[in-house]
Amino acid sequence: MAQPNQPTPERAAQGAGKSIPVEDDRPADAKAQPQARPADASGSKETPSSDAAAAEAAPQGEAIEAEVIEDAGPSADEQVAQAKAEAQDWQDKYLRLHAEWDTYRRRTTEQREVEKARATEKLVTSLLPVIDDFERTIDYATKNGEGGLFDGVKAVHAKLVDVLKKDGVEVIDPAGEAFDALEAQAVATVDDASVPDETVSEVYQRGYKMGTKVLRPAMVTVTSGGPKREKPQEDAEK
Repeated sequence: MAQPNQPTPERAAQGAGKSIPVEDDRPADAKAQPQARPADASGSKETPSSDAAAAEAAPQGEAIEAEVIEDAGPSADEQVAQAKAEAQDWQDKYLRLHAEWDTYRRRTTEQREVEKARATEKLVTSLLPVIDDFERTIDYATKNGEGGLFDGVKAVHAKLVDVLKKDGVEVIDPAGEAFDALEAQAVATVDDASVPDETVSEVYQRGYKMGTKVLRPAMVTVTSGGPKREKPQEDAEK
């Protein structure tokens, strides 16, 4: 029986340490593709660890949190200060409005009073000639002995004057008093040394006034030639 050929020790020694080239018979496309990485023993592909992912995501979370804090709006103290400022502003507006309304109401009231006084003044001024006629009739009846006519006309005159007095009309009748150029008009002078100078001697026509306004000054005669009239005590002190 024939025995297989075995390499001799010399041939084995000659072939040791030599690399035998292996020719790549794959196509060119297959050579260009990268070789896949070998899987680990468990068969799963290698993935980044969770710690690395958390480390990468941490800076972004901190930035988002910072942005949220910046956009949170004013603080509680700032809101309180803003509310107080708005309340003070509304209070100032209310006070100004109240003052304007009070001024408007006062002016309106004064204007109404002035208009009422003007209307009354116009009516009284129209009635003054009627009163003058009554007074002339009374004077005629007194001088001519018309007793019955005198009493009737005098009663009507008194009633008319009382009605005007109720509306604030005052009669200016300065007979025997010091002459006042603001309420009387001198139409003549009379020599009379028995009374102080510039004394009203006679009233030809009585005057009328409402409050401080003279509707019509009285027409009077004034004395002259007498002693100088003493000034009132108040004027002397000034």
